[in-house]
Amino acid sequence: MPDEASLIRTRPRIGLALGAGVARGWAHIGVLRALKKLGIEPDIVTGTSVGALVGGCYLAGHLDTLEEWTRNLSRMKIVSYLDLRVRSGGLISGGRLMAEMTKHMGNQRIEDLPMPFAAIATDLVTGHEVWLRTGPLVESLRASFSLPGVFPPVCIDQRWLVDGALVDPVPVASCRALGAEMVIAVNLNSDILGKARKPGASIATAAGFDLIQVLEEEQSHQTPAPPSRLNALTRRVFTREYDGPSLFGVMVSSLGIITDRIGRTRLAADPPDVQIAPRLGHVGLLEFDRAAEAVEEGAAATERAVPDLVDAIRVFSANLRDTART
Repeated sequence: MPDEASLIRTRPRIGLALGAGVARGWAHIGVLRALKKLGIEPDIVTGTSVGALVGGCYLAGHLDTLEEWTRNLSRMKIVSYLDLRVRSGGLISGGRLMAEMTKHMGNQRIEDLPMPFAAIATDLVTGHEVWLRTGPLVESLRASFSLPGVFPPVCIDQRWLVDGALVDPVPVASCRALGAEMVIAVNLNSDILGKARKPGASIATAAGFDLIQVLEEEQSHQTPAPPSRLNALTRRVFTREYDGPSLFGVMVSSLGIITDRIGRTRLAADPPDVQIAPRLGHVGLLEFDRAAEAVEEGAAATERAVPDLVDAIRVFSANLRDTART
């Protein structure tokens, strides 16, 4: 593609919409890396849920830190962030995760980022879509990925906010509203349903691993054995007593179905100019320890989309030149 550089120098204003997808969201890191290699850097970024997290870290200059953190995640490290607080409006308070985010991003505000950014959240009372464009970055990201029932809602400007995936899993509309002339969308849910499990396998948790088993293995390897962290409530929430999903698994799987269905509707009504679709159906929704695979597939999906990217830039650039002449 010898003319890519010239196309990019005269390109339209590009918006990047990073979609929801829980652990599959690490693929966004690979997408951003691959786009940069192609010389394509967005002018506007919007993100929903984990897409907001990656997009916010990218604009704040912490993508390297985020990638290093994700690649070092193990199942036991994931468990260490699960500060169970059932009375807080969610199974997990999220305090430990917030502390990790604040350690790196401090009190950075959205309006101080180098380009327009919006984190998509859902108003728990009205059901309205909320675009968080100002205020503390960490707090806004926290609201955008606040999975109902898993994390408690976040109160911002007297509104209780939860995961933006409930209303707009792939935020194309917000990209255009913020001034994007061409929108590249990353859809993490294009091949989820029916592909996450091998034929004939039994139904398991949406996490992709058994949390109770991980906790028990941790305790069995420590001498002397520490006090049990597996209280009765924890076992009821995460344990499966039959060949089916746990309560936690049902919650996360249900969100995945909602995200897929709403995403299809939103993308049909307002399609992006280029869609990047990582093939991640084999990655469990909570398998955050598989970051390396997700990042690699994000980069591969971007490479597959190169012809579409080049064609779109060519068309929009030509249109801009024609408009300028008139």
